[in-house]
Amino acid sequence: MSDRTLATLNQADREEFVEHLGGVYEHSPWVAERAWDDRPFESVDDLHASMKRVVEDADRERRLELLRAHPDLGEQTEMTDASVEEQASAGLDQLTPEQYEAFQRLNERYRDAFGFPFIMAVRDESPDAIREAMEERVEHSRTEEFRTAIDEVHTIARLRLDERLDP
Repeated sequence: MSDRTLATLNQADREEFVEHLGGVYEHSPWVAERAWDDRPFESVDDLHASMKRVVEDADRERRLELLRAHPDLGEQTEMTDASVEEQASAGLDQLTPEQYEAFQRLNERYRDAFGFPFIMAVRDESPDAIREAMEERVEHSRTEEFRTAIDEVHTIARLRLDERLDP
């Protein structure tokens, strides 16, 4: 939890607002920067809707950059604190060598197919459920999977907003 409330964010200048919410969309502070203009927000739902609108109004290339800012699932590389916590909640930090190899193969296959990493709101999911979703979604069309990945990013952002703001 945070000591920030929606009321304090509504009063924050752009720099403070972006400092607190710039990581809600992975390595994409531009989302918070643009959403700041929509203040005041009546609710976290209102804030999330504004941030979603910023993403949806961005051109395809900008949204692709947003997707590419996400880490591969199960990857043992440098990640944001939020990604580390989310992946740990799903047990992705404790994969067996066999599970790790399976995730690496699926990550590579997925990235080759779509040009961005597999994105899923993994909080409290199991490695098996995540792997099954990867196996299913790698068969999607490019258009369908781009939309699915953006929708997952929005779900992740909402979870992060709920963590960063006191009710």
